[in-house]
Amino acid sequence: MGKTSFKEGMVANQFDAYNDILEQTLGFRFVFQALIENPDSKTILDYGCGPGKVAYRLAERTDLNIIAVDESKEMLEIAFEKRDHPKIDYRLIQDDRLSFIKDNSVDGAIACYVFINTEKKDRIQRIMKEIYRVLKPQSPFVILDTNPDSTGIAFSTFQNGLSGKKYSYGEARQEWLHIENQDDLILNDFHWPKSMYQELLKKVGFQEIEQIEPTLRDIPAEELQMIEQKHTFNQWKNEWDSPPFVLYRSIKPAQE
Repeated sequence: MGKTSFKEGMVANQFDAYNDILEQTLGFRFVFQALIENPDSKTILDYGCGPGKVAYRLAERTDLNIIAVDESKEMLEIAFEKRDHPKIDYRLIQDDRLSFIKDNSVDGAIACYVFINTEKKDRIQRIMKEIYRVLKPQSPFVILDTNPDSTGIAFSTFQNGLSGKKYSYGEARQEWLHIENQDDLILNDFHWPKSMYQELLKKVGFQEIEQIEPTLRDIPAEELQMIEQKHTFNQWKNEWDSPPFVLYRSIKPAQE
């Protein structure tokens, strides 16, 4: 089983059609919160932006400019068509390189659901190193991925991994995204334990690593009610007690 090819048009379109209410509620909300803590931030890197859903929401809700990069031309075509925005600069990249971005030049970076789709640990480290390079000192890097400790648990909009199966370090596993009025989109990703993220972030040079694992109990009742009304959705499942996602917030230290 190999990694999912987001370079296939059909996969890219199905992924775009997926209702990411859970990712918004227990993922992106906390990513954005970590980014806006620094009022002086002007430019943010969205590494692996896919069809631009996260970049667009960030552009709509903040005054930030976003450099949104991806290796999939098909994903970026959807982003250009559906989520064009004056504050977003979409860029196609190759070989994980941000060659058009200078050292120490961006105020923050995010990578949402990138590393679970990355087959080799060495490549994850290479991407982190490149992100570290372009970040200004004392700027945050926020990673959002599915929670390896919640593998096999059925959530309202997806399930990652088979129930009852214990996955080994870096093992391939399937993820089922539930799409309304369509068959599930089956993605092939990889099982990386939390220790891998912590290890590589430290190895690359990041400090002050914070690990966040929200459940619906961490969302204020009024906020959750507004989300349910906006999306006409309240079919929550195990996300009340099991965290579907994990976030890592780290800082590039001040240079000596």
